[in-house]
Amino acid sequence: MILPTVALAAEPAVEVRQSTDPIHAAVATDNSIDKLLSDLKRERKPEGANTIANRVMARWSDSGSATVNLLLKWAEDAAKEKKNAAALDFLDQAIVLAPDSVAAWNRRATLHYTMGQYRKSMADINHVLKLEPRHFGALAGMAAILSESGRDAMALAAWERYLDIYPADRQAQDVVSKLSEKLAGSRT
Repeated sequence: MILPTVALAAEPAVEVRQSTDPIHAAVATDNSIDKLLSDLKRERKPEGANTIANRVMARWSDSGSATVNLLLKWAEDAAKEKKNAAALDFLDQAIVLAPDSVAAWNRRATLHYTMGQYRKSMADINHVLKLEPRHFGALAGMAAILSESGRDAMALAAWERYLDIYPADRQAQDVVSKLSEKLAGSRT
């Protein structure tokens, strides 16, 4: 799940170093994500943070498999055309082929959310966070579902986790402020 401030449509091209050794290639990618997330945590300007967040999302969106990436693209196209059953089939196939693909699980969570299937969405979000606990998009999705279901204290906790990773997101800061005020008012 992604907040509107993380626009995937304008993703910058991301260069990934290739290695013939799959272990070293995975480590290089992980270090790159770690560096980007570290930069995101330190960046105080919203515009700069948004650029970094888009780079992180681009990295997470690449499954490392051309087949899985094609399935994800087909799922995206099907979802845009409101062909949700087809989109779910493509995402299910992507998950079978790449069960550790953060992108496949996250996109399926998003699709379930748009279909109003919050329990299924939350199950997929939990799996995304199991694979990548720093996935701020999944945390935003979790917070949205919790808010919509009236669990404001839990939503606030999810937003706080989000801001720990992506502190320059002004929209999330506003949501946290409003939720904090709401919860403080309900306690008095």
